[in-house]
Amino acid sequence: MLNPFDIIIFGGGGDLALRKLLPAMYRAYQEGNLPQGSRILPTVREQSKCDEYIDTAHKALQEFLSEGEYNAKDWKSFSDFLVPVVSNVTEADDNWDVLKKILDEDDNDKSRVFYLSLPPAVYGTCCEILSTKKLITANSRVVVEKPIGYCGESAEVINAKIAQYFNEEQIFRIDHYLGKETVQNLMALRFSNSLFENMWDAKSIDNIQISLSETVGLESRAGFYDKAGALRDMVQNHLLQLLCLVAMESPHKLNANSIRNEKLKVLEALRPLEGTDVDNHIIRGQYVPGDLNGKIVPGYLEELNEGASKTETFVAIRAHIDNWRWAGVPFYLRTGKRMAKRCAEIVVEYKKVSHNVYEDSVGNIEPNRLVIRLQPQESIQLTLMSKRLDNLDMQLEPVTMNIELSQAYSNGFHSDAYKRLMLDAAANNPSLFIHRDEVRQAWKWIDPIIERWQEKGKPSLYRAGSWGPEDADELLAENNHVWFNTGDKA
Repeated sequence: MLNPFDIIIFGGGGDLALRKLLPAMYRAYQEGNLPQGSRILPTVREQSKCDEYIDTAHKALQEFLSEGEYNAKDWKSFSDFLVPVVSNVTEADDNWDVLKKILDEDDNDKSRVFYLSLPPAVYGTCCEILSTKKLITANSRVVVEKPIGYCGESAEVINAKIAQYFNEEQIFRIDHYLGKETVQNLMALRFSNSLFENMWDAKSIDNIQISLSETVGLESRAGFYDKAGALRDMVQNHLLQLLCLVAMESPHKLNANSIRNEKLKVLEALRPLEGTDVDNHIIRGQYVPGDLNGKIVPGYLEELNEGASKTETFVAIRAHIDNWRWAGVPFYLRTGKRMAKRCAEIVVEYKKVSHNVYEDSVGNIEPNRLVIRLQPQESIQLTLMSKRLDNLDMQLEPVTMNIELSQAYSNGFHSDAYKRLMLDAAANNPSLFIHRDEVRQAWKWIDPIIERWQEKGKPSLYRAGSWGPEDADELLAENNHVWFNTGDKA
């Protein structure tokens, strides 16, 4: 059981806090994982916002919680944990003294989690004020959101500034995909089942696909997104982190250092893509108007209200990991906005049987496939070849074993990545957070791609509501592979 803690959410009135962080803490309370004596201190910039914050939080929970999660009794008890405060994260004014007084009135040994739900550009300033105002205790942690920087150099500057006030063990760099229970289940599948662990290498696996597709467009992120693009926003963190978990060796122990060391080895073994290799192995795209679920939606430039932009909203990459386990196995990474369906999934496609004992008349023998779906429905699928039982003749067809995890655990548990990670930060468990060395190595791989794109070319166009530009299909066709698209198969 967790000890009581204080979590200070800088940017407590922002979209992330209201949409994700408060619902996560509310779920933690409902499940008995928010210890009495804990406090949630969201910060806002103005006193008027502070005065009305409880009502704002109430409305946010009613809007963003899943059906059946909200009830008035739990809200009343949960609201007692909320202590909104005024704070200007870029100016060391008297409001910081009020925050200090609130924190110091309680047990100084209590864990303090400073959650910076802020633009990365002000991380350093906020940490400096925390230090100046003597708010950082030995039992304090700071949680920072991605993306950290826009390139390796800017990431180093931000990380170096934070490191002036917090040591590496106190810095929790969050990637919410790592908190998803199905992502954690990936390690359980691999390392506790000989069925998979003994067939998790180049001898058995033909290719691996990792896809993160979104149906939404820019929403309220136009200013940020046009500077970042899909490569920085999704590939540099989410996709590379998932790649690490899929490809890493078994850690010596399931602790933070062992897991991080194995993930770092994967990033170091990633074959560099520079110059013409970028052109040959990466496709970038940008969506134009199209039909999405029966509705015509605008293109990227229309949403951006700009005449021209080369910012990519889609990326497909053919990557290779140059080590003994994965030599020759292509890893296909794909992410995009305004795609046909919203999904996040890992597809492991095994090699075909080495010798086919059946005649062609029995049907096409497809390779076995393991699909680990992270969202929207969390599930595990295993596709095998089987005889058709409704036919006396020998006819083979693929059948899919499907484990719907949301149905398997119908006891009221709600998977919530932010809940998991916020509680881990409070418990001082960094296993699912990202080390500075991982950030550095990821940018080292990404930076040459950005440089090449700045020198040459522009994104291919694709219709909103599609699965991306045709170039992405051709990228796989070069190796006689095809994308696995949710809803098209299985």
